[in-house]
Amino acid sequence: MTRYSVDPERHELIATWGTGEGDLSTRIAALPAKAETSTLLGLARALTHLSETAWRTYTHPASAAASMEPNSEGWRRAEERKAFDEVPGAITRPNLPQDGMLDVEYSPLAESAHRAGRALHTLDNADLTDAVLAETVTELAAVENAELGDLTGRARQAVLLSREGASPVQVAAADRLLEQNPFGPAALFTEIDPTGAAVAAAHWLAAAAEVAAEASGHSPTAVLFEADNIEALTHETPTLVLQLLEAGASPYDAVTDLVRQALHIADGLLPDPAGLREQLEDIDDALAQYTGPDTDPEDTGLRLTPLDPKRPAPDLLEDLLAGIRGCQLLHEEYDELDDEETNADEAEDGDDEPAERHQDRSRERFADLVREAATVHRDRLT
Repeated sequence: MTRYSVDPERHELIATWGTGEGDLSTRIAALPAKAETSTLLGLARALTHLSETAWRTYTHPASAAASMEPNSEGWRRAEERKAFDEVPGAITRPNLPQDGMLDVEYSPLAESAHRAGRALHTLDNADLTDAVLAETVTELAAVENAELGDLTGRARQAVLLSREGASPVQVAAADRLLEQNPFGPAALFTEIDPTGAAVAAAHWLAAAAEVAAEASGHSPTAVLFEADNIEALTHETPTLVLQLLEAGASPYDAVTDLVRQALHIADGLLPDPAGLREQLEDIDDALAQYTGPDTDPEDTGLRLTPLDPKRPAPDLLEDLLAGIRGCQLLHEEYDELDDEETNADEAEDGDDEPAERHQDRSRERFADLVREAATVHRDRLT
């Protein structure tokens, strides 16, 4: 989201937002020099909350909810998204106190706009009102662009957010990047929505696991456990994704379900009561072992979600790319390159260079095989 602040020295309203490479800022408007600081901070606070609620309609789209029935979560999300149209009017014509009473909007987005409008009404500066109105139009347009899969300009902040759904445009863009570099180029984290990138990465992880399994003789869902014996790596979450795919889930469903579960937990919700009951039954012995007043939750290894609830989609993307790397490690252990070519290298270079060339060729061979497997199973992404 975009954060708004007051520069007390220059008397300016400032907007800042994050990207995958760092934070950007811009000057929104000059502020009245004699205005009360509390009123100015109230304006900045209201605009920050407006941005937060607007971006929540992006991270929690109505399309990802289980139901659209009246008064359901999906219905409420759809209503909040419609409130975008109310923002300009609320900025310029806010609800004002009358006879000691104040109308408060049900929509958090609309109410944030009214609060900003009331602060502007108190400041009574036409130029400032025009600048804030233009800024809110820019911010809401960024959310709309992100929904369409366009993460340019202000919409770049979406690369830091976790979304319950994934834009097909973003999934396709991530797939193209992974085709160029199956190990995951940096652009996945700076240009692509992380949920969309994770959907594509799940597809490429499945292809990598297939290649590693064929070389090693282990099953695709076991290759990362074997790779962990070669080099310590994060294998639990990518293995879970591989198991979900083997059970018939699509990369889209596997990824978005995990991200949605983590987002619900971050919101203080119980995402899957039935699943939690099964989980508790499976870990009953572990619970008995770790139950006590001196138990440290970090020592139990018991988690409500395998992802970081504060940043589930980027966390999942990182784990999936680590899984692809693990598949490459295992494949390299079993990969047999042309001995004649290897011996020629040893004779020509000596020392460690042949080993390095062997690793480079093995890596390139693995990448080519993964590209072939990914192409064969392209329908996973549709």
